[in-house]
Amino acid sequence: MTQFSLDALDLAALLSSRVCHDVISPVGAIVNGLEVLEDKDMDAEMRSHALALIKSSAGEASARLQFCRLAFGAAGSKGASIDTGDAELVTRQFLADERTQLNWSVPRALMSKNKVKLLLNLCLMADTTIPRGGVISVSSSGDDEGVSFKIEAKGTNARLAANIAGLLAGEAEDGVIDARAVQPYYAGLVARACGLEVSVSAEPELVTFEAKPAAGAVADGSTPEPQSALA
Repeated sequence: MTQFSLDALDLAALLSSRVCHDVISPVGAIVNGLEVLEDKDMDAEMRSHALALIKSSAGEASARLQFCRLAFGAAGSKGASIDTGDAELVTRQFLADERTQLNWSVPRALMSKNKVKLLLNLCLMADTTIPRGGVISVSSSGDDEGVSFKIEAKGTNARLAANIAGLLAGEAEDGVIDARAVQPYYAGLVARACGLEVSVSAEPELVTFEAKPAAGAVADGSTPEPQSALA
């Protein structure tokens, strides 16, 4: 692992690719459903299935876009705060399936934008560690100035990708980051921008992400810049 710097254009391009990856599947399903409806010989049952597919896929696409808007987007002017109740809502919608249960224990309050963005990014990483589903528990302690987050993902065959800790710290294997790796790298940028330090641990059927105030760090609440600009 080597310390890595990503310029603004590459960061924007990779994050755009990541967001497109998250929404392309439900959007494609909507297109498929519409194509089925165009078949004039389709019976009532097939039409019903097509309409159900379009409805569920549209809901999934909307949920993913709303989540990405808060997790990756500007979501307000510089230095703005975000309601943690909104963060809970978009997370529940994003994880709304039969495989994953969300336990949310973050008090409702206005919180610095970057801290909410970090919380959502940690929830997103936690979801990827339990591919077969399970329980994601989200909690916080302290007020906005000294807040800490803890996200636990419990599930069968829970696993943590080997490079996650390094990406959170701004390190990359062979000095390369692709669209699959940009999200934890970005989460690390957000953490440092708001004065928090992220640690991760794994044990059988449990992966834990924790974000705590970094020693000597000063949170500015601003939108994170690429690591080269933060240095």
